Amino acid sequence: MTGYKVANGNGHSNGNGNTKGTNGTNGHSNGHKSADYTAQENPTMCSRDCCSGPGGSNRGNTCSDKKGAKAGSLTGEKIIPTPQSLLYPYEVIEEIADFITKGSGMRPKIGIICGSGLGSLADMIQDPKIFEYEKIPNFPVSTVEGHAGRLVVGTLEGATVMAMQGRFHFYEGYPLAKCSMPVRVMKLCGVEYLFATNAAGGINPRFAVGDIMLMHDHVNMLGFAGNSPLQGPNDPRFGPRFPALVNSYNKDLINKAIEIAKAMGIESNIHVGVYSCLGGPNYETIAELKALRMMGVDAVGMSTVHEVITARHCDMKVFAFSLITNKCATEYSDKKDDEANHDEVMAVAKNRQKACCELVSRLIREIHLASA
Repeated sequence: MTGYKVANGNGHSNGNGNTKGTNGTNGHSNGHKSADYTAQENPTMCSRDCCSGPGGSNRGNTCSDKKGAKAGSLTGEKIIPTPQSLLYPYEVIEEIADFITKGSGMRPKIGIICGSGLGSLADMIQDPKIFEYEKIPNFPVSTVEGHAGRLVVGTLEGATVMAMQGRFHFYEGYPLAKCSMPVRVMKLCGVEYLFATNAAGGINPRFAVGDIMLMHDHVNMLGFAGNSPLQGPNDPRFGPRFPALVNSYNKDLINKAIEIAKAMGIESNIHVGVYSCLGGPNYETIAELKALRMMGVDAVGMSTVHEVITARHCDMKVFAFSLITNKCATEYSDKKDDEANHDEVMAVAKNRQKACCELVSRLIREIHLASA
């Protein structure tokens, strides 16, 4: 068998090499294959531009060659979507990293991904070299409000850092490999530590709006559906074929962050919990939130997990936290106030960004002093 469906969807094998044809008659294989099947057995992989843009590899199971016949026709050449791991091969990532390191004259040790409304983390960087996403070769652009769409390289608390003011989301139409591609760029720039922040909805009833949840684990819902930034052939220059994720979030950094929170006087607003990423862009239903809570999830958002998977794959130390910007409704109600909205997320992030920035900067200082 070819591994591809017949275009009409009516053909099936009876297990003996005989195939029921699309016209309802029984056709026996004569050992020769038609040009139609040959085209399907030897598909051409589409270009990276096709599958890495918004809506790319999500368009369907196959891409149809523009030079061939109409989509679904057996006479046209079949083109399969590029596997996620091949959307950005090592050489392309290296080219992007070289552009950044040469343009900034620095090799950062710490990478920061700023979540919704938390772009001010990057504004603290001293002597910044700023790269607009649209001017970085082969780099995507962020389309979400609250994400400035630029990369900042400089120093913070004595450490050389690079920060993304704006990340990329699955719901924007980008495949997960593209959403997390900047993490690999960070790695080849010299980054050893990834700080990932996000705005999230609090499912745990103990959480209040404005609290900070330090992530010590996650539930990868997109992965449950078979979607991973590591799908496809593995390049060992990035990491192993089967990376372990048991200790994805660095315990030493979590403990140090708790100590810093005590010193800041915000200990009562700090929690340690489990995060889950859903595809979005819609917010969750009551039933979904109840199911997540039963699974042990404390906060839910639409990012971070695939970035952490990519970071751990290339052996980076990870620290991540969620700013709780709304309490998720887990009971049915007709009140509009119980519905999450992006304006609320942005407002809470703005009000709490000072505390988030101080927590991050103090933790970076500790890392820098420990390595000095």
